[in-house]
Amino acid sequence: MITLNSAAKAIEAGKDKAAQLGIAFTITVVDAGGHLVALCRMDGAALGSVEASQSKARTSVMFAAPTRDLAGAVQPGAAMFGIDSGFRDPLAFVAGGVPVTDANGTLVGAVGVGGGYPDNDHEVAEAVRAAL
Repeated sequence: MITLNSAAKAIEAGKDKAAQLGIAFTITVVDAGGHLVALCRMDGAALGSVEASQSKARTSVMFAAPTRDLAGAVQPGAAMFGIDSGFRDPLAFVAGGVPVTDANGTLVGAVGVGGGYPDNDHEVAEAVRAAL
C-alpha cells in the first residue's frame, strides 16, 4: 500500500533527481486503482505537465507496465491501437509512468512524471519508485 507519507518522501527523491537534471517536473503518485495519493508541481513546471503526469501514472497502473514500454502497442496497426477511447480518463503512452509493486510483486500503484523530455520523465519516475 502506498501511504501519503511514503508518497511524500518518494516525491522528495524525485525532486532531488529533478534538481540534478535542472528541470522542473510534476510528479504524481497513484494507488492500485489509479486514484491520486499525492501530486507535486515544482516551481516553474509547465502547466501541461500536471495532466501529463496524472495520465502517465494512470496508464502505468492500468496496464501494470512502464508507459514507455506500451508506446509501440498503440501505434496505428498495432494490437492496442485505439484502446484509449475505451477509458473515461485520459491515458498517455509515452515515457514517464512506472508501476509500483510491493515486496511480493503485487501492484500497489504507479508514478507518473511530466515536464521534461520523455527519457527525463522516466528517469525521475524511476527515482520516485525506488524511494517507495
